[in-house]
Amino acid sequence: MQQRIPMFRSSGSREWHRTMPPQAIPPARSAARHGTGSRIEDIMRRTLAARLMLCSILLLGLGAIAFSARSATPTAHEETDLPAKPAIVLVHGAFADSTSWTAVAARLQSRGYRVVAAANPLRGVKADAANLDSLVASIGGPVVLVGHSYGGMVISNAGNAGHRIKALVYVSAFAPEMGESAIGLSASSPGSTLGDALLPPVALPDGSHDLYIRHDLFHAQFAADVPAVEADGMAIAQRPVTDSALAEPSGPPAWASVPSWSIYGSKDRNIPPAAMAFMARRARSRHIVEVEGASHALMISHPDEVANLIVEAAEYH
Repeated sequence: MQQRIPMFRSSGSREWHRTMPPQAIPPARSAARHGTGSRIEDIMRRTLAARLMLCSILLLGLGAIAFSARSATPTAHEETDLPAKPAIVLVHGAFADSTSWTAVAARLQSRGYRVVAAANPLRGVKADAANLDSLVASIGGPVVLVGHSYGGMVISNAGNAGHRIKALVYVSAFAPEMGESAIGLSASSPGSTLGDALLPPVALPDGSHDLYIRHDLFHAQFAADVPAVEADGMAIAQRPVTDSALAEPSGPPAWASVPSWSIYGSKDRNIPPAAMAFMARRARSRHIVEVEGASHALMISHPDEVANLIVEAAEYH
């Protein structure tokens, strides 16, 4: 009796082939077919294993490349193994504005420093210092405070919360002791001609007065070593200071606990050079520089010397 022998495809469909007796299938051929199937399965297993091994090798290689890239590109801290550079906060004084720092700021930025030129209100020592404290707190991280002229009164009264203030730099500036005022310090040594160069005071609603330097005397009084055309522009843009701010006594000075640096000109007519030399020594400034022949506008006429001293203070450890 003959019967149909079913065969199966890999797709699961069923086919029928021609009839033949079961015993007509030679055992050797059946074994051969069974052996061939086993070999195919073995080849497939080996192929799958080889592919898995190749994927593992590729993943390991990619991981090694990523690790090498991270190792070859250190973080900012690893790159120098030094603390991050402090921000430089520039505080202008009376009869000037933030643009007076333009040349100095450009030199500092070229050396990789973040620079902020603060808008000093020039209304009063305590109030102006409080505004500066708020600015310093917004920066976050270490700062170097640089004050020009009356700006020295302000940085001297700035707080040092969280030890953010790394250094103080006085540029033709007041460095007062507790209880001292800008007016008093100007009169402590001969040489200031500022009083004679002022316009009549401008009365304010609170009873104080705004003070301006006469335009025709501004060049000789404030910026004698600056080109006349530039000095004329400065005279027009000058910011007034109140007489009460110049007379307000200082609180405990920041320089008593923060290292300081000082630079001033030998021909300053606003603050006597002898007074600035005395204040710098009293504040125990790490480096005192007197620029021969320089006026009160030192940051404009000698930006290289000023910027170099600021960098020296910023790099101090």
